[in-house]
Amino acid sequence: MSSHQPQRHLHSLHAMLLALGMIMSTDALKTAPTIVASIGHWHFLGLWIAGAAISIVGGLSYVEMAAAFPDAGGEYSFIRRAWGERVGTLYAWSRFAIMHTGWVALMAHLAADYIGAPLGLGAGGRLVLSVGLVAAMTGLNLAHVRLGFLTQALLVLAVALGFISVILAGMVVPAAPVMPDAPRPPMGGIAVALIYIFLAYGGWSDAATLSAEVRSGRRGMFIAVIGSIGLLGLIYVALNWALMRGLGEGALAHSVAPAADLARIAFGWPGQALVVTVVGISAVASINSTIIVCARTTYAAARDHPGLGALAHWHPTRGAPTRAALAVGGVSLVLTLLSALTGSGFNAMVDYMTPVYWLFIGMGMAAAIRLRIIHPALPRPVRTPLFPLFPAVFIALAAYMLYASFVQLGLGAVFGAGVLALGVGLDFLLRRRAQAYAK
Repeated sequence: MSSHQPQRHLHSLHAMLLALGMIMSTDALKTAPTIVASIGHWHFLGLWIAGAAISIVGGLSYVEMAAAFPDAGGEYSFIRRAWGERVGTLYAWSRFAIMHTGWVALMAHLAADYIGAPLGLGAGGRLVLSVGLVAAMTGLNLAHVRLGFLTQALLVLAVALGFISVILAGMVVPAAPVMPDAPRPPMGGIAVALIYIFLAYGGWSDAATLSAEVRSGRRGMFIAVIGSIGLLGLIYVALNWALMRGLGEGALAHSVAPAADLARIAFGWPGQALVVTVVGISAVASINSTIIVCARTTYAAARDHPGLGALAHWHPTRGAPTRAALAVGGVSLVLTLLSALTGSGFNAMVDYMTPVYWLFIGMGMAAAIRLRIIHPALPRPVRTPLFPLFPAVFIALAAYMLYASFVQLGLGAVFGAGVLALGVGLDFLLRRRAQAYAK
């Protein structure tokens, strides 16, 4: 096991841009049609605002834990401290095999589809592009962590400018006719809409992995997490307002690429090309930040697991967990190839990841309460307001969303749960092998 540890080298603004890249991606452009088809224009923007507010509520508890227990493992370290080594290992497995690597594969295919369409690439060409993208981003993070962080900040700024261009398109086109008021949608439709809205906001919990590398831990983590959620909430609300205003409910619900459609109406083919470019850049930013996060979670888990010591290596000169990053890249490549064979697409990957996400985000929020109980005297530079009400409300939401994911999403959710269960068996086998070698 390497003795080298993460260093505090990130300024607050840089950390916020990196955290913003962990959350912001073009899935917000992809999910708008599904959301409006599920609920109509009934509180369409209100649910996006609620998603940001609820994410801030959850983020406050994570900032408290990150400031009190700074660690490169982030959410993994909180769950392990609160619920024990076995649960922490299962969490790390879920990120390694389902959440993070699955997200990398999803975004690689999304980028390849958008970039490949105007180039006339077939299925084989798009697969080569998606695999090459994952390999390139893995290599970038192997090269030097500061190079990866700098690239991420520049990519986030470029994506934000692209989103602003879509918002401007919604402002300059004539407003689409407003459809008459529809009855309140059923709870199933609201649940589906919330699943996709929280998917768009979902990366805020990953920002806790930066807690060991941010300067001015208390102020830096608060700015990184809460600042990124608040800024992204403003962008998402404005973006979806523009889509609804420019396209109208009917066209938005049936659009495959609503932002590109809106940009073409406002600015012609150059506008559509700009949106395709933004989608590609956003996918690169999301893949890059996800590999950064997953490599650190894997490094932290390997550091604590008796059978995974080879991955617990922090490279002294490159300043990154290079072996963990290589493993993450390898699994992401496998998932990219396998998902290309299924043809299941964006929605199938959402099904695969959603229940696992809500299971552990609920356990992470419960960890905030448990860590207060078992470490009452520990200094907490940041304290969650209205504690324990805020984390309790979020736990109740997580329980409902976990239930809704199985009821509304189907077999993909069950398959994701099965892969999670596989991690229990692997943990058992690795521990037995480590004990045998110790003898």
